[in-house]
Amino acid sequence: MTKRLDLRVDFAFKSLFGTHGNESILAAFLNAALRLPEEKKITTVHLLDPHFNKENQEDKRSILDVHAQLEDGTRINIEIQLNNKHDMEKRTLYYWSKMYSSQMKEGMDYGELCQTITINIVNFRYLSHINHYHSIFQLYEREEKLLLTDMLEIHFMELPKLLIKWRRKEVDPREDQLVRWLLLLEASEDEEITQVLEEIAMQEDQVLKKAIDEWERVSQDPEVLLAYEARRKALLDEKSALKRAEKNGVLKVALSMIQEGMDNKTISKLTGLTQEEIDKLRHQ
Repeated sequence: MTKRLDLRVDFAFKSLFGTHGNESILAAFLNAALRLPEEKKITTVHLLDPHFNKENQEDKRSILDVHAQLEDGTRINIEIQLNNKHDMEKRTLYYWSKMYSSQMKEGMDYGELCQTITINIVNFRYLSHINHYHSIFQLYEREEKLLLTDMLEIHFMELPKLLIKWRRKEVDPREDQLVRWLLLLEASEDEEITQVLEEIAMQEDQVLKKAIDEWERVSQDPEVLLAYEARRKALLDEKSALKRAEKNGVLKVALSMIQEGMDNKTISKLTGLTQEEIDKLRHQ
C-alpha cells in the first residue's frame, strides 16, 4: 500500500477537506464536530476564498486553513497546527475577528452578520487543565453563565488527548463520528487505527470511504507530493526553531537562578536541565 500523506500537515488536511469536489467530506466532519441534531445536519458547504482580507505577511498562513460557509450564512474556519507557538488564543481571536468582519458590506446592517466558528485542531496538549479532547468556548456572563451571543464559537480539538483515550478504550470510532474523523488524521502513523477506520468505511460509512479513497489518490499525485514535502520540511524547520527558542529561554532562566545562588538540584527540578548543562552554565 502507498504511504499516505500525514493529514496533520495542514497542506494535506486541506487537500482532503478543503478542496472543491470534497465538500461532502467537509460536511460530514462539520456535522460531527458541531454535534448538530438530525434536523439541522449540514448538507451543503461552500468553500470560501482563503485569501480573505489578506493584509500582511502573517495573513499568508491563512491560505492553508479551510474556510467555508453554510447555507444559513455561518462562516467556519478550520486550522490545524502541528507546533505549539504559545499564541493560539490570540491567533484564534485575530482570525475569527477578520472572518466575522469580512461579512460586512457597505450599507449592511449589523443584524445581518452571521455566526462565525473557528475550529483549531492541534497536535499538542494545549488546555492542560482540561482532560477532554474537544473544548468549546463562547461568550458567557461570568456569574450567571448567560450566553451573550452565539455569534462567536471557538473549538479546540487536541489530538494527543484523543489518542490517550483511544488507547485506553475510552472512545469508540464506531459510536462517535468526531472520534472517527479525528483518528483519521492519525491513521498514517497507526496501522491499528487505519484498519478499524477502513472496516467502518466498508461496513457503514460511505463518506468516510470516499475520504479514504481520496486520501489514497492524492497521496499518489506527484504534484501534491512535491508541495506536501516542501510544506512538511517547512513545519519541521519551524519546530526546530521553536525548540531552540524554548531552550534558550530555559538557559536564561537557569543562568538567573545561578546568579541568585540556587543549587544545581533545585535548578534542575525547576528547569528540566541536566546537572551537566547547569555546570556548563556555571563555567561560562
